[in-house]
Order: sequence, then C-alpha cells, then structure tokens
Amino acid sequence: MVKAIFGTKLGMTQVFDASGDVVPVTVVKAEPCVITQLKSKDKDGYDAVQIGYGEVKERKLTSPRKGHFQKAGVKATRYLAEIRVEELNGYELGQEIKVSVLEEGESVKVTGVSRGKGFAGVVKRYGFHGGPGTHGSMFHRAPGSIGASSFPSRVDKGKRLPGRMGGQRVTTRGSKVVRVDQEKNLILLKGSTPGPKGGWVLIQEDRKKR
Repeated sequence: MVKAIFGTKLGMTQVFDASGDVVPVTVVKAEPCVITQLKSKDKDGYDAVQIGYGEVKERKLTSPRKGHFQKAGVKATRYLAEIRVEELNGYELGQEIKVSVLEEGESVKVTGVSRGKGFAGVVKRYGFHGGPGTHGSMFHRAPGSIGASSFPSRVDKGKRLPGRMGGQRVTTRGSKVVRVDQEKNLILLKGSTPGPKGGWVLIQEDRKKR
C-alpha cells in the first residue's frame, strides 16, 4: 500500500517513550483517504496513485474537477495529491487508505501550508542583522542598498526585500512516527509540523537516505 495519507493538524502535546523520556509530538487526525486516479507508464509515462481528502461542497467545484470525480466514481474531495509508486498492482479506484499504512518509528516527510504572518520587513522575514542601535545611526531595521549604480540600473530578480511572509507550501523531512492510533485515526509525529491548528498536512514516507 502507498505510504502516504492526508490529515488535519490538531495541535501539539507530549508523550513518554519506552525509556521514560518526554517526547514533544504533533497530533494529526488522519481520516481515511480515497484513491481518485491511477496513472500508468503505458498511458502517462509513470506509475502513480492520486489520493483525495476532505469534504467539499459540490457548488464549489469547477466543471472539470467535478467530472474528474464522476469519472472515478468517488465522492468529491477538497485536497488531492499524487504519489509515485513502483507498480499499480493492488490499487483500485475508490480504495481507502488508512493510518495503518504508517508504522511507529518510521521516518516521514510532512507537507503543509505555513502560517501566514502578513507583511514583514527584512529583519523578521530573512533574519537581516540591521544597523547599529545607538549613536544616532538612524539605520536599525532597514534593508540597505538593494542594487548597483549605472549598470545594470535595475534591481536583480530574487532580491530579498520586505513583503508577505508565510502562507507557503513547506515540506519538512526526517520526522518520526511516534504512535499510530487506528481506532481514533490519529498519528503522533515527533516535533513540529508546518501549518496552524486545523490546517491540512500530507504525510509521506521519507525515501531520502540520511
């Protein structure tokens, strides 16, 4: 079974491990996800499974999206994710993916949308040092020079400047599955995960070697 599942972040707490040490964990409510599409090498060039999660009102769906779910014969979902697999044997449309696909102690990567923090300056947004705080410098949290002189007479693309901070898709690697509660559909992940309480997260097997 594909080792990936959507969930809703409930918040953080702490538990005790087998040796009695306190472990900070993030609690994720992972209701069963449903397979909404199968992609094969013959048709699409690679093998992948698309999973869906979350309720959504039908009036909020576009016609193409509505037709996508109707073709698969499954209930419409709010979030979709495509997971690469080695082969499609054992997968079928409408099949449910539950928390049992993950095992305790397994290394996973977690994807979510970071908290939006609004408009921020370069000191908060990028950790700029700023200028002297005394002797009347009048240069405390400003970005300073942002470009060259007559050439090229413009600001380079990608220059770190003040702007909207947060609210972006973020993936963290190396998280550990501390516990899996199949009765309550709960997954406890060691440490913090991206996003606020009530936000969606996608938990996948971390295949990157460390």
